[in-house]
Amino acid sequence: MPDPAREPVLAASAELPATQLAANAGASARGNVAAGRPGTDQFDFDVIVVGAGLSGIGVACHLQRDCPRKSFIILEARGAVGGTWDLFRYPGVRSDSDMHTLGYRFRPWRGEKAIADGPSILEYLNDTARDHGIDGKIRFHHTLKRASWSSSDARWTLDVLGPDGTTVIYTCNFLQMCSGYYDYDAGYMPGWPGMEHFNGAIVHPHKWPKDLDYAGKRIVVIGSGATAVTLVPAMSDKAAHVTMLQRSPTYILARPARDAIADWCYAKLPEGLAHALARWKSIFLQTYFYSVARRRPEAAKQRIIELAQAELGPGIDVRHFTPRYNPWDQRLCLVPDGDLFKAIRAGKASVVTGEIDTFTESGLKLGSGEELAADIVVTATGLVMKLLGGIQLVVDGRTVNPGTTLTYKGMMFSDVPNLASTFGYTNASWTLKADLTSEYLCRILNRMDRGRYAYCTPRNNDPSMVPDATLPLSSGYMQRAKDILPKQGSKRPWRLYQNYAKDMLALRFGSIDDGTLVFTRHAAVPARRQA
Repeated sequence: MPDPAREPVLAASAELPATQLAANAGASARGNVAAGRPGTDQFDFDVIVVGAGLSGIGVACHLQRDCPRKSFIILEARGAVGGTWDLFRYPGVRSDSDMHTLGYRFRPWRGEKAIADGPSILEYLNDTARDHGIDGKIRFHHTLKRASWSSSDARWTLDVLGPDGTTVIYTCNFLQMCSGYYDYDAGYMPGWPGMEHFNGAIVHPHKWPKDLDYAGKRIVVIGSGATAVTLVPAMSDKAAHVTMLQRSPTYILARPARDAIADWCYAKLPEGLAHALARWKSIFLQTYFYSVARRRPEAAKQRIIELAQAELGPGIDVRHFTPRYNPWDQRLCLVPDGDLFKAIRAGKASVVTGEIDTFTESGLKLGSGEELAADIVVTATGLVMKLLGGIQLVVDGRTVNPGTTLTYKGMMFSDVPNLASTFGYTNASWTLKADLTSEYLCRILNRMDRGRYAYCTPRNNDPSMVPDATLPLSSGYMQRAKDILPKQGSKRPWRLYQNYAKDMLALRFGSIDDGTLVFTRHAAVPARRQA
């Protein structure tokens, strides 16, 4: 694994275009490119992947297998593999979908639980990177700030903030963004009156203190999403009491932490077959229940509420688990083995629905006049979406706002050459779409090699195409980000279906020469480099 503290160097290479060598020389002269051990670093690649989380490690494994002649690296802003699963350290952090689909298609999940804890997922990612030799291709503490495409050079020039705070210039032919969809630096914090008067601790899950002692404390968790429903039961074992304070209810479903069918498959069948069956079983059930919920929302709503009431038992008001919206207008929350409901039944936790009027010295006062005493307030109030890591994106001297583009097959942007971005499903496991995106990327790269094309660009030439919101979710974090997200179109291949089977047909088996992805030859196509 590379040393995160090492200083990157610029090694002059015959493989670098003349314009890049000049840019590097000029940068060195200005003193903003770090110098180091000669010959230890390469700065020009066929593909650069940004982000060493679940998506980035997956892309790298696919590149290594399906495009073995391509040189590539991963630029990672943080100091470790894992992305989300390394960042979040709050109590109980876990997957919100089953690991047979959140895990990779090419690497079976063999953990004990299908709904797995964060440390187990992080171990799975590190094992994958190590076993596939990807860990040696990661450059840690490298933050992409600006990506500029030149059609005349058929290359991206990347301004990257290096480990010592200086700017390092990288170039590549294809840029694959796997930086996730939210801001790693801070979560969403709406703010309330009187917070400065509160005598206790206010904590956001995004920045969980390592030394927070909540044993015997009264805790209020503000929020009702996946983070809140994870925190409440996890903290209830040590806390005096945990209250989940929600502005409005969320659909919550109990699900076994272990997958009995998958366990049987792995016990009785060869691993490859067991993995395929367990994965497809989960895909089918996810697709079926989502489809039923969207076709018959009222029936699905009543059934989910009935299941919640059965878990809660008599005497607990199910109105706290009865949302105003239909199922899948926002994401459903899964609770493994009904742990949230168990904590409520045992009296260790409770749910209150209401608006915050103000913080007080000893807790919170609601609009209804009710007061909640608290020693610690956890603000599980959501994420701040940040597309492409917030980089400045420039194409032939023109700054591009992704929010004004159309998304091609959920992975590329209209009129932006040789750039793809991984964005997973909202109604199923993220990795299902991430795997398909990786496969399609490799198909594109191999198609360009066969035809000696320098770049490809999604072009919308249909004047009847109607742009629409990217994702049909009413969640607050989606609504706050509607101006920065690319739009989907009214027709293929610009339409998002949130359906694995349809995407598999389009990305794994569909034609690349679809008339929309335009391939361009270049006068001096860069020679293919050995990885």
